[in-house]
Amino acid sequence: MKKPQPSEEFIAEQRKLLKENPECANSSYNLGVALMQQGKLDEAAEAFNDAIVNSGRMFEGYVNLGYIYFKQNRIEKVVEVNKKAIEIEPRYARGYANLGFAYLEMAKTEEAIDALKKAIELNPRIIQAWCNLINAYLQDEDVEEALSTGEQALKIAPDFPLLHNNIAFAYYVKEDYNKAIFHIDKAVELGFEPHPEFLKILESYR
Repeated sequence: MKKPQPSEEFIAEQRKLLKENPECANSSYNLGVALMQQGKLDEAAEAFNDAIVNSGRMFEGYVNLGYIYFKQNRIEKVVEVNKKAIEIEPRYARGYANLGFAYLEMAKTEEAIDALKKAIELNPRIIQAWCNLINAYLQDEDVEEALSTGEQALKIAPDFPLLHNNIAFAYYVKEDYNKAIFHIDKAVELGFEPHPEFLKILESYR
């Protein structure tokens, strides 16, 4: 098994490769990933853009740009680049999941639900998409669909802590406090740190 290279060494190697071949999309992409891992987001974005320019199918580059734009609180740009990713690869579930999350942040509930359902259809193992879909249904004031979504997701990932947290909130909205407490306790048991105010509210129903 090849020993992972130190990030600085890896970055230097990718820069050297790009000096020799400036249009190498893979080297630009690899450089972008390494820089992003170091938190050098502006440099990483530049590398991903170079990768996109030099490759007709660099949908992963668009998705990584989306992550950078999210960290920079540029949600409309998150939507833009993830749309481009799924235009290139219509079966790329992660692109739909990211798009759904961005729409949720923008309170574009219908678009969020559509994108998240598509992500789950393509890859049911993206549990974060299920969690966000619960929130989207709650945003749409459809508690029953939120709970149904949560129960389906539990069959796939019964030990995913955020899932239990979101289900707990859905049960709280439904005023089923016993089930809300059960799921919030499970979330905590699995290592999640719920919002302190939510814990405080549920404590009064114990």
